Amino acid sequence: MNLQPQPVIALTLGDPAGIGAELIARLLAKPEPCQRANIVLVGDAWLWREGQRVAGVQVETQPVDSFEAVRDRPDTRLPAWLDMDTIAPGQVTVGQAQASGGASVLRVLDACMDAARAGHADAICFAPLNKYAMKLGGLNHDDELHHFAQYLGVTGYFCEFNTLGELWTSRVSSHIPLKDAAAALSVDGIKAATRLIYRSLQANGIAEPRVAVAAFNPHGGDGGTCGREEVDIIAPAVRELNAEGLPVQGPFPADTIFLRAQAGEFQAIVTMYHDQGQIAIKLLGFSRGVTVQGGLPIPITTPAHGTAYDIAGQGRANVEATWQAFLIACRMGASHRFASSK
Repeated sequence: MNLQPQPVIALTLGDPAGIGAELIARLLAKPEPCQRANIVLVGDAWLWREGQRVAGVQVETQPVDSFEAVRDRPDTRLPAWLDMDTIAPGQVTVGQAQASGGASVLRVLDACMDAARAGHADAICFAPLNKYAMKLGGLNHDDELHHFAQYLGVTGYFCEFNTLGELWTSRVSSHIPLKDAAAALSVDGIKAATRLIYRSLQANGIAEPRVAVAAFNPHGGDGGTCGREEVDIIAPAVRELNAEGLPVQGPFPADTIFLRAQAGEFQAIVTMYHDQGQIAIKLLGFSRGVTVQGGLPIPITTPAHGTAYDIAGQGRANVEATWQAFLIACRMGASHRFASSK
């Protein structure tokens, strides 16, 4: 029996047509996750059984009737299981994005956010979803992060973080056409992205994060001869952040900054647009990457890879990124619970 209070982590099974249920079955087949958190697994019972079958494991759970019953469980050596009836087996075609699957994902995630908002969960870790399926199923935003932000009433700055081990990245612009990326840069936007990742790393247990800011143009703009964004926007933002007391550095050329980070010089990089950081992170370790939803009042994490429709149902899914996403949810969930209790 665990004697110390643990963060309550809500786990979901992801898109029913993808590899999510298999990943969660692999994750929970070992005792380590329940040694780190009080876990509540949320989803459809048939999908959970199918995930275990595909993974070739059997995971014992403790049924609960509500999220409220999870935190005070006297014994957390087994995951709690909260059954939700969101989709029937006949509504799922493995390996295909469908409206029924997207609607199922939305219902489960919204229930988990309700629980976290009510204080019954400290963090959410969700298995991979598919944005197209979710849009077919009722998502009215470009991505899940904007849905989370609206659902939770966020009015301040928010963005996705992509992480690989001890290296985190944030970005000033995200899911917009590349031709619009330059116009999306601003001193305030860069400052907001930098502040957010700095504070999030602190919530992840790093007291004094080492944060670098990437340049936008080739060679960092070559002193303004190859673009002026560094001179007019990025460098002023860094100076203002330094004046606030954040010891961030930059701007540094994007084609070398990740080498310095890989060598341990920096723990986080603020990138200017989506692929500037995504390509580097995925090349460094696609199977271990994690996406953290930054700027929300609730820690939410997920593996950075997608639903892998091409291998769904084949028992080939790699659980490493899901394990890393779970660990971050545990650390941030514990920090969030402590902060909320003050």
